[in-house]
Amino acid sequence: MVDILVISISTPVKIGLYKENVLVETYEIDGKTSDELPKLFKKITAFNELSRIFYVNSPGSYMAIKVAYVFLKTISITKSLPFFATSGFHFNNNTPIKALGKKYFMQENGETVIDFIDESTKIDDFTVPQTLDENIFSEDTLPIYNLPAV
Repeated sequence: MVDILVISISTPVKIGLYKENVLVETYEIDGKTSDELPKLFKKITAFNELSRIFYVNSPGSYMAIKVAYVFLKTISITKSLPFFATSGFHFNNNTPIKALGKKYFMQENGETVIDFIDESTKIDDFTVPQTLDENIFSEDTLPIYNLPAV
């Protein structure tokens, strides 16, 4: 049995499979989350039995977050799997995350803010960690929308 981590808030979508919280396999998929995530899950579940699902529920691409949530929550319910969520800042060294236009999400004093960044600001890619830290995840899995309504 394996745990799965899905980071779908940017392209490429990154997925890690874990046994006893140690990374055993990674996947990267380009394309629309709605098209590619089900295909990859079909491939993964053909050879692995899932035990828990972890995903990133904020901040980032709203459509990708919504699609991932609905897809993963459905799998969680139909297969009776525990489902957990956390912030994307845990997987890019707490650097800014693309928001809308030229604005970026940033973490300041424990709050997510949106602002412009200067050209010298370092932005790290998302990475699937070698060890899955369960302590950073919550059972509150609803997507978190950080932009105000238009």
